Amino acid sequence: MNKHIAIIGSGFASLSASCYLAKAGYQVTVFEKNSTIGGRARQLKKEGFTFDMGPTWYWMPDVFERFFADFNTSVSSYYQLSKLNPAYSVYFDVNDFLTIDDNLETICKTFEKEEKGSAAKLKKFINKAQENYEIAIKNLVYKPGVSPLELITPVTLSKLNLFVSTIKKDIRKQFKNKRLVQILEFPVLFLGAKPSDTPSFYNFMNYADFGLGTFQPKGGMYTVVKAMENLAKTLGVEFKTNASVTGISVTKNRATGIWLDDKEFPFDIVLSGADYHHTETLLDKKHRQYSESYWSNKTFAPSSLLFYVGFNKKLMNVNHHTLFFDVDFDTHAKAIYDIPKWPENPLFYASFPSITEAALAPQGKEAGIFLIPLAPGLEDTSTLREEYFAKIISRFEKLTSQTVKDDILFKESFCVKDFISDYNSYKGNAYGLANTLTQTAFLRPKLKSKKVKNLYFTGQLTVPGPGVPPSLISGKLVSELIVKHHPN
Repeated sequence: MNKHIAIIGSGFASLSASCYLAKAGYQVTVFEKNSTIGGRARQLKKEGFTFDMGPTWYWMPDVFERFFADFNTSVSSYYQLSKLNPAYSVYFDVNDFLTIDDNLETICKTFEKEEKGSAAKLKKFINKAQENYEIAIKNLVYKPGVSPLELITPVTLSKLNLFVSTIKKDIRKQFKNKRLVQILEFPVLFLGAKPSDTPSFYNFMNYADFGLGTFQPKGGMYTVVKAMENLAKTLGVEFKTNASVTGISVTKNRATGIWLDDKEFPFDIVLSGADYHHTETLLDKKHRQYSESYWSNKTFAPSSLLFYVGFNKKLMNVNHHTLFFDVDFDTHAKAIYDIPKWPENPLFYASFPSITEAALAPQGKEAGIFLIPLAPGLEDTSTLREEYFAKIISRFEKLTSQTVKDDILFKESFCVKDFISDYNSYKGNAYGLANTLTQTAFLRPKLKSKKVKNLYFTGQLTVPGPGVPPSLISGKLVSELIVKHHPN
């Protein structure tokens, strides 16, 4: 009889793992504490508006294609994808912004206008970033983080210097224009760490940005969640929503099932795609691999203050993705990583998906998502949320030369407390563990428990790291470990 696997959580990593495991012949049941699947990638619908509550950027399309190809199908069989042009805009002052287009040649021209000689430098920089991207995809990110030997190949050995220097040093060595520097450092935020703490090798994210481009799935990122759910169901995966796992059964150092409230359900294998720290609290202390001090000493990616806003008109002077870098980048970064506190003048990001896809808002109206990166674990009150919304919406009006406050139909917020209550997220972090040098590959929390047999983990706190594409890869990696150690 085929082994029965319980998967805790239904985020991208769990969905990915469920598909691979079902294809390998296991009986798979996914348990989700919330009323809908998707984990952090849930959807909010209100008054005819549709919002992605979590990820809004679709980068690294090749990873999604590779995932569906593993099941002899393709992205186009499940959802429509369009490349955004422009990819995004970045505001630096009133009516002062740079637009990043959908091809490197045009981006180079934009750079050259800002800084003479930067076009040639950018081409060289992106060529190296592409090399690193190909090495990462072919040699690194599809490794399970079991041993440092996974990283040692002739190609990776030739790149050791890229783990000594940092993104910040490399970029600022070549580019002097502050605006261009900020644009080149921005993709590192997807890795959850400061550019000064991120190894140079991770400049492959710049290739993901300028080389591969930014895409939009029709209907938003939740369309990808539904696509993966549909694939999983065709493979025989069963989903249980409103099913909060309250404990993991362990007998003779072996995971034997899960608890839902006061009822125990037996399983042969338990895999958690939920928050790693939270999952270990479902075990007795003697079965936990990592102490509280271990977690408290780790560098976590930021949390976020998010607003989902319905506007009673179409907005001007913005693109689908718009970044607001009119305040000091380093000062905000220090408030996240060095002395955690609410930033006095926050950078923020806004997404207006109804610009690309009118159906995501009622006719003549606009759906807006605003995000402020924050340190995890901060005090989170309704008063602070209102204060910061007032700050960013006033700046938004000034920078884009339009009034919008009187055109707000509604706004919903999501912050530290919600990440904790809805996702059991450690200190309310939004993206998992940062990809710093000491938290890369085999130095991250393990996919396979060292203390409890038949217990596994997946998601952005383990390998390969934070973000949607790495989560898809994490699901594949953990499924391969399970197949290796527990063949049917």
